[in-house]
Amino acid sequence: MLTWAYPDFWAAAAGLALVLLLLVLYTGRTARLGRRLGLGVGRLAWKLPLRLVAGALLLIAWLGPALGVRQQAVRSSGQDVWLLVDVSRSMDAADVAPTRLLRTQAALNEVVAAFPADRLGLIVFGSQAYVQCPLTYDQASLQLFLNTLSTRLTAPGPTTLRAPLDLLLARLGSAAPASPTGPAPPRTVAAVLASDGEDFGENLEPVLQTLGRTGARVYTVGVGTAAGGPVPAPGGRTGLRDAQGRPVVSRLREAPLLQIAARTGGQYVALNDRENGLASLLTSLRNLPPATVATARTVAVADNRYRYPLGIALALLLIDSLITVRVLRLEL
Repeated sequence: MLTWAYPDFWAAAAGLALVLLLLVLYTGRTARLGRRLGLGVGRLAWKLPLRLVAGALLLIAWLGPALGVRQQAVRSSGQDVWLLVDVSRSMDAADVAPTRLLRTQAALNEVVAAFPADRLGLIVFGSQAYVQCPLTYDQASLQLFLNTLSTRLTAPGPTTLRAPLDLLLARLGSAAPASPTGPAPPRTVAAVLASDGEDFGENLEPVLQTLGRTGARVYTVGVGTAAGGPVPAPGGRTGLRDAQGRPVVSRLREAPLLQIAARTGGQYVALNDRENGLASLLTSLRNLPPATVATARTVAVADNRYRYPLGIALALLLIDSLITVRVLRLEL
């Protein structure tokens, strides 16, 4: 089955149309000049299709055509990464373009892609928390859950950061897969908690103490700005208003996120239109102490065949360079 690594077909069609327009203008101008000078420009009939086909093949190579899959060996560090995502209504605020939640989804997709051989899981929370996707090696499934996140997934109510941390603790005991040959080797556990920091729940200190004893590190991502933004009402046509009729404005609260990261040995990074701490976060996650036993796994990856249209396009451009069109003749 043919798939595409970068299926931006509208951009490719626009690029192909631009190439065609430029070639037609060039050919017409050169032909008119040749006729005025009484010179034949018949070789243009060869150059025009060559350049058009070469341009089309270059665009196809850019789209990344993949036919089938191939097995690739990757080395696993024995790491489990939980993604804890705030899906409360305040994550629809647009102080981070396009919205806080959409920016979070894009960032966490990059985190998922950075760990192709490790297990990842997804917990969503608002007024409650639940496991959206258990720990899995199946990146495609996890990314599907990530891309369908919505602020309608949890019941309306005050956001609590305690609930996802309690749920993470509960899942740590069941994270190790059963092994018929004996106890499974210990795995490094990390969590990435993305939120705007609004917390109306219980005191976090008890759960943070327990998490600290497990060795699990929680890395927090503050999504939003200090200035904040209005919270859209359901349907997005107007903004929420409080009891006095004033617009509800949600602002980033860094204090609880800094507390969570500090108490569990993690790291806090900001994510907004001016700051992007994702690179620093990925570096920290990759530098975590490896598990006692690392394993090797084989994963299926799309077999990108971009090199074939690219090679043909380069060959056509080489042929094009060998076909000359004489328009001016100098006589001494």
